[in-house]
Amino acid sequence: MEPDVASPPTDPMLAATLRQMADIALPPPVSMMPATWGWAALAAAIALALAFVLWRWLRHRAQNRYRREALAELALLETGIDRPDGRMQALLSLPSLVKRTALAAWPRETVAALSGPDWSDFLKAHAGKARIEDDTYRFFAETEYRLPAASLADEAAAKRTLSAARQWIEGHDVHP
Repeated sequence: MEPDVASPPTDPMLAATLRQMADIALPPPVSMMPATWGWAALAAAIALALAFVLWRWLRHRAQNRYRREALAELALLETGIDRPDGRMQALLSLPSLVKRTALAAWPRETVAALSGPDWSDFLKAHAGKARIEDDTYRFFAETEYRLPAASLADEAAAKRTLSAARQWIEGHDVHP
């Protein structure tokens, strides 16, 4: 048998002191709200500026949707340029693609009736930063309704024409 281990006698003063003790009081958590109204005003101004920038970006993106769609269609036309039948199809489709792009950007009354030299002048006037040769403008003016046989033979000329169309679609100015 083991002897009983007795607890030491408790001191009445110690017991009273221990009963009066409490847990450590922690300060309240730091608030994430700004301490002054200036920080709240700055946060509101930044939120408004970001909302404005987002709105402008979305508006610009929506206004240029027709460009992205035209460029996607042009990319499809460029895939067949290496073959003579694909080249013919691309060159036949290209004038109507440029015309539809212009119709998406300007009022129908302004663009729909243009053909020949008037159409070429319109394209030149709204080319923006694109540097396109006069031969290409003449191609768009002459081939809107018929394709000359000479333009089917030269792959390099067809590629230049498609490149010029890409430049015009990407860079035309809607509001000159």
